[in-house]
Amino acid sequence: MHNGPSDSRLEPTLRALAWGVLVGALLFLLAFTLANWGGVLRFFEWFGGSVALLPESLRRIADHYAALPVAQWLISLLIGGAFGALATARVIGTQRKRWIVLGGLLALPASQILTLTTQHCTYHPEASFASQAIGVGLTLIGALVALLPYWTYLKRGVRSAFVAGYFRSRWLPYALLLPMVVNLLIFLYYPSLQTVILSLFSRRFPLPQERFVCLENYVRLVEDAVYQNSFVVTMALTVIITAISMALALAIALLVSQKIRFASVYRTLLIWPFALSPVVAGVIFATMFREGQAGLINSVVFAFTGTTLSLIRDVDLARVSIITASVWNILGFNILFYVAGLQNVPADVLEAAQIDGANRVQRFWQVTFPLLAPFSFFLLVTNVTYAFYGIYGAIDTLTRGGPPLGAAGELGGATNVLIYKLYEDAFTPGSPAGLAAAQAVILFLLVAGLTVLQFRTVESRITYGE
Repeated sequence: MHNGPSDSRLEPTLRALAWGVLVGALLFLLAFTLANWGGVLRFFEWFGGSVALLPESLRRIADHYAALPVAQWLISLLIGGAFGALATARVIGTQRKRWIVLGGLLALPASQILTLTTQHCTYHPEASFASQAIGVGLTLIGALVALLPYWTYLKRGVRSAFVAGYFRSRWLPYALLLPMVVNLLIFLYYPSLQTVILSLFSRRFPLPQERFVCLENYVRLVEDAVYQNSFVVTMALTVIITAISMALALAIALLVSQKIRFASVYRTLLIWPFALSPVVAGVIFATMFREGQAGLINSVVFAFTGTTLSLIRDVDLARVSIITASVWNILGFNILFYVAGLQNVPADVLEAAQIDGANRVQRFWQVTFPLLAPFSFFLLVTNVTYAFYGIYGAIDTLTRGGPPLGAAGELGGATNVLIYKLYEDAFTPGSPAGLAAAQAVILFLLVAGLTVLQFRTVESRITYGE
């Protein structure tokens, strides 16, 4: 039976639609470029100046290696090459020896990306054991920059790498990806590398003088009691905010997923808080948690008890205020995904469990909750990231990192999380910019490490439906 147009009849229509989208995108890009021509010219001037400095940069790199003792940079090369060969053998097996050798050769120059950034100071004979260990880690991370794309290419297969997908042309996919790659290189990877470089210098913003200090900024952070407090506070708030927001969202999603009148209206109202930025959420809660009877909550408390609460200046209550504002802000996002997940739970599976004698609680824990695992994992990753970065707006509006801990705040603030301390050290006049850059690098590695850990430990246990 003929149910619709054949593929041969659809193909010209799809091709025409694709060309229409492409032409429209090009026209929009042309109009945008003409409207912002001054900015485009300044960008190309900056880019041209950067390219003009390339020969000088290469000469400085060559002078660095010439002045450096051979043993100091040769060790990093050998570590990177050996790691590239051994790791490639582990990934693809030991049968294809030429690919293993090529992996080691690719890792040789890539291993110098971060090692050169540190000017090989971690391989200095007088460097501490901790610095040398960090240097080896930086060498391996640099090698992975070249090895990861190489392994991806090998795992897909030499031939299938060019024929997989929906493109008949070998080079069209790469041409379409080129603008995104250029954008990432200019606006993401280059600034990230500059941040790493800045973290190795001692400089006070906005003064131009700087001095190379290797890993001294990182050592200072590890030994700083204020930074240690910020680390502990960040981890504690992250666990609490993530647990409360996900549990509460699941409970509310279960309620609004029932067959009741105006359910769609309730869902919309519950999702609205996520449309507000964390700063706006902080302002809303600032009016509620204000000291004295001026605050909404304190006015209600005073009416019943005759006393008021110090919701901002008390150490414990200030943390509760930040947790409350943060949970309220992210709650709508979690509800949205849990409602979508509950709507995708097969009704016949729940009916079968009910026929087998499972009550409502058993059906939830044994059927519904396991089927929500993919949604829970996604929300776990996003909520952890939000708790590290997104609560800055609430803290800046409500507590500004306080109240202080210890005598004269020598231990920092009760809500002075890592992202807020980073902002203070980065943009306060006279603050050490290199120290702030080191904090940015540590915060990024911490969040990235936790994300990878979640994928390795939690995601592997999740079964995705087909």
